[in-house]
Order: sequence, then C-alpha cells, then structure tokens
Amino acid sequence: MKERPDETLRVLVADDEHQMRFILKNALEAQGYEIDFAEDGEQALARLAATPYPLAFIDIKMPGATGLEILDRLRARGCDTSVIIITAINTMDNAIEATKRGAFEYLTKPFDLDRVAELARRALHARALARAATPRPPLAEEGVSDPLIGRSESMQTIFKTMGRLSQNDVTVLIQGESGTGKELIARVIHGKSPRAKNPFVAVNVAAIPATLMESELFGFERGSFTGAYERHAGKFEQARNGTLFLDEIGEMPLDLQAKLLRVLQEGELAPVGATKPIQVNVRIIAATNQDLDRAVRERRFRTDLFYRLNVVTLQVPPLAERRSDLPLLVEHFLRKFHRELGLDEKFVSEEAINLLMRWDWPGNVRELENVIKRAVALAPHKVLLPADFSALLSPEDFRASRSGESLDELIRERIGEFLVHVDPNERGDLHQLILSGVEKPLIELVLAKVNGNQVRAAALLGINRNTLRKKIHDLQIELKR
Repeated sequence: MKERPDETLRVLVADDEHQMRFILKNALEAQGYEIDFAEDGEQALARLAATPYPLAFIDIKMPGATGLEILDRLRARGCDTSVIIITAINTMDNAIEATKRGAFEYLTKPFDLDRVAELARRALHARALARAATPRPPLAEEGVSDPLIGRSESMQTIFKTMGRLSQNDVTVLIQGESGTGKELIARVIHGKSPRAKNPFVAVNVAAIPATLMESELFGFERGSFTGAYERHAGKFEQARNGTLFLDEIGEMPLDLQAKLLRVLQEGELAPVGATKPIQVNVRIIAATNQDLDRAVRERRFRTDLFYRLNVVTLQVPPLAERRSDLPLLVEHFLRKFHRELGLDEKFVSEEAINLLMRWDWPGNVRELENVIKRAVALAPHKVLLPADFSALLSPEDFRASRSGESLDELIRERIGEFLVHVDPNERGDLHQLILSGVEKPLIELVLAKVNGNQVRAAALLGINRNTLRKKIHDLQIELKR
C-alpha cells in the first residue's frame, strides 16, 4: 500500500499497559508525531493492516498476538514498517529473536525518553533512505568475483603493469601495507598468465617457524630426520610449472635466503636429506610490507637476493591514498556479502559513505571488508547509517574519524535527518525554522564562552549589542549568571 503524505508522522504504539502507552504518547508527541494506540496483539495487527505506519513501538508480550508474532506477519507480507520492540523482560532469547525477525531496535523498560526520540528519528530516517534506494542491476557472473577494484590513477597504473606482467615470467616484488591486496594482485597475474592452468601456491613466510621453513619450502626425503617417515614435496615442488607466492619475504632468515637465491639462479633445489638437486620450473612473486632497501642496509636481507627479486616492483598504495575508490569497494563488498550471507540487499547512506571516507583505514581494504561485513550482518535495516559503523569502531576512533568533518557537512547531515519528517507538498516556514534552530545554540554557546558578557558576545558574533539583546529575547535564550 502506498503511503500518503498525511500519514508520514503517524506512529503506532501497541502495549497492553495504559501507563506505557501514556508515557510513549507524551514522549513521541513532543517530537511532532501523531500517535495511534493498540491494546493487544490482534488490535495491533488490524491497525497495521489498515494503515501503512512508517514506525511502530510494539510490546513483546501482549494478549492476542505477541510482538514477535506481529513481526513475523509483517515481514511475511512485505510490510516495511520499522518496528521497535519494547519489553519489561530483558532476556537473551528475547533480544536474539527480536533482532532475528527484523526489529529495528530492542528497548527494555524502563527506558530513557530521549532514547525513544532518538530511535524514532533513526528508524524513520533509515526507512526513508531504504525507500529511495535504487535496486542494483544483476551482475554478469564473471564480474561478480573480480577481486581488484579501483578507478584511481594509482590503481589504473597497477592494472596496466599487471597486464604486461601476465604475458611473461619475470620475477615480481609487490610492496605495500598489510591489507592492501598484495596476494590478490599475485593471483590475478598468475590467473591471466600462460601458467594459469597450473598451481598457484601461497606461502606466508612470517607464519612458518624458522626451524621448519627449509623443509616446508624445499621438502624433505624419507628418513632425513626423526619423524620423516615418507618423502614430502615442498612448496616449490607443489607449485611446479605454476606460481609460488612468497608473502612477507622480508621475514625469511639469512641462511634460507641463500638457498632461495640458488633456486632463482639455477632453477634447482635440494630437499632436506637429498643427495642430488632436482629441477623446478616455478615463477616467483614475492611480497612485503617492509622497506627492503633498509633491510639490505641493515644486513637483514641479502643484497643479491633483493636485486634478483626486484626485477619489477609494484607499489600498492594504502586505501587512505586512494579514497576515491572507497565507494566502489563498499559496493563490491555489499554485493559479495548479500550473496555469501544470504541476507537482504543492503545499501549505504550518503552520510555513512562520508563517514567512511574520513576514516584513515590503517588496516586498508581488509579492514574495510571486515567493517562492511559486520555492518551488513548486524544492522537491522536496509540502509546502513553512520551509527551502524560507529558501533564497530571504538568511541575514540569514531570521534577521531569525525574530527576533520567540516561545519557544512555536520549541518547538512542534521538538516537531512530533519527533512525526513517534512511533507514536500505543504507550505511552511522552513527557512526561518532552520535559521533559528542554528542561531539559538550559536548564541548560547558564545555567551557561555564569554561568561555571559553581552558586549564581548556581540563583538565575537560581529553584531550590534542591541541586535544581540533582541535575538536573546526573540529566541527565548535563558541568561545564566
């Protein structure tokens, strides 16, 4: 059923306790909402069927039908009413079931009335954004799993170089911070090369204990040490005729660096306990987040091995240096998790994108992927809002991410949230309302800063003192002494 403009602010409160209905009525009417009541579950269902309420506060335990049963029926018929479940019984099962069945939020009695108002505003804002969201067109299957996303100049340069590298067998060194996608780049180079039908073997050098690294990389013969009951093919042999990706190459011990150099120079290796070397045909792609030049100067990395690996270097930029790619990456991960987790399609609001764009992303693309995955899994609504991401970051990190936000962005965000409740077909005094809404707190804060001195406040504001006194009167600003 299509929502009519005059129903935009109507909210249903369903609770079998008169006192709870009265409390919610006063709290919500103070915010400009029109309230309808239901005293039991069946009455609530009847009202919801007759009127497309954008928001409903529903008690979890009522005669006739429980709040959870109402949620099930609403979702079964595709109703997009935002539902906030309220209850006096705060149990794990209630919380899990309410969110599992699609409740926007779960509120425990007694509740803070400011929280009620905030939840109502957020729920309506999320619903309005969800209705405005444009469904995504289906993707061709071959494009769905494309792991490397980027239209920035730095990524386009890398893509072009990767295209040239896929046509030959030169050794490649990929440098970049953790989480920038170094292994993905190596896999794409392999996948588009003549070796694509042969194995791609990835080894994280930093994850292998030094005592086991030689046998893991080069293999061992039966009886070469205690416990070697049969011959073991190392990673080089496993990658025969394919590609061996050596991640965190800077962590390799010096003695093994010499043996790796021999493999690169001679194309042969000696498994532990072997009496003669064996030939291997393997392409090497190495990666590191270290400064190998510095490691060479500090004699932690062999100079000859460095030059052997550093035939072609790809420098992958951190996400903070290619922020223009972030919206594309977010879209990619939304599609990915919609598919993988089997959840409803979700979108990210413009305000949330602005928040993500201001974050420094020390964990790079991997961190962004994890943040999007958690938000998709936990957010109860179709459109992800800034609050859905602020909960995933620490309070200090969230405040830091907003510290660079301009005044214009802050005001724009708040006005956008306010306009959700405005009927575009009505005449009004929005201009004056918004200006006074900004002007009053500005004057109050300036007066507080100068300890109530109106002469100094007028000078700071750049207005006449008489003008300031008139505004204090008209805006009903309380002067604190």
